[in-house]
Parts: sequence; structure tokens; C-alpha cells
Amino acid sequence: MFTKRLINEAGHRRKFLAVIDDTPECERAVLYAARRALKTNGGLILLFVIEPGDFQHWLGVEQVMRAEATENAEAVLAKYGAYAREKAGIEAETVIREGVPVEQIHALIEEDQDVAILVLAAGAAKEGPGPLVSSVAGRSAAFPIPVTVVPYNLSDEDIESLS
Repeated sequence: MFTKRLINEAGHRRKFLAVIDDTPECERAVLYAARRALKTNGGLILLFVIEPGDFQHWLGVEQVMRAEATENAEAVLAKYGAYAREKAGIEAETVIREGVPVEQIHALIEEDQDVAILVLAAGAAKEGPGPLVSSVAGRSAAFPIPVTVVPYNLSDEDIESLS
């Protein structure tokens, strides 16, 4: 199912969506998305998805773990928001969701019709590009918008020249 993008209508602008996690390559996706947003007069959304499998405990423990995970997500988003501000002079919108990452990415894209480009970063590990990039390559994760995959080994200068 495709939800029409509104980026060409009055009061709307293209948004780049970067998915934030605890991987080192995440920084590359943020830099690329922030620079593209700046150069195209677009916006930037940073999405952090808390996976629910971490909270399968007694109710009291579950609440504490969920609060800690949310606190961690807020701190990580603040760090990458500051990075986008420093490197591109752009204010990022931040979103925290709980669930399966691919499902939450789809949901956000459907809800915000200004999201037009999904930006992910590929890791340089022998095991592969990372779980999110691998899932995007699978047929079940096909997205209704273009996906840009930024290689981990690109320098800031490389990203600047490509964005």
C-alpha cells in the first residue's frame, strides 16, 4: 500500500528519516541525511526504536527497564541531534517508538507523508551490513519510499561531496 507523499504541496517539505541505534555506522547515516536535508531545504527525523523483547519480566522490573530504555533512547537521540546541528546547522525532529524496527519505520512513513527518503548506514563488519540494512534487502521489508544506504567507511568529506 502506498501513501501519497505531500512534499510538493504548500506547507510541506521533504523529510529524510535516519534510524538511530547503538551501531557506530549510525553516525554516517545522520551526517548524510542532515547534509541532504540542508542542501534541499528539507527536514530531518531521527527515529530510535526500542525493541519490546527486552521487557519480558515481572511488572515492576518491566517498568524500570522500559524507563531505562527510554532514557537511553532520549540520550542517544540528543547526541545525534547535536551532531546534526553541529555538522549541518539543522534541527532534527526526534521520535522514539517501541516495537519491531522495520514495522515502526513503516508506521512512521505512513503517518508522516513528508517522509520521502529513508537513510540507513551499512556496517563494515564481516558478518554483513547490519541487521536493519539486511532486513531492508529482504522482500518483506520493502519500503514505499527510496532507501539510501550510506557505507560506513565514507569520510565526512566523501559524504559532503555526495550529499
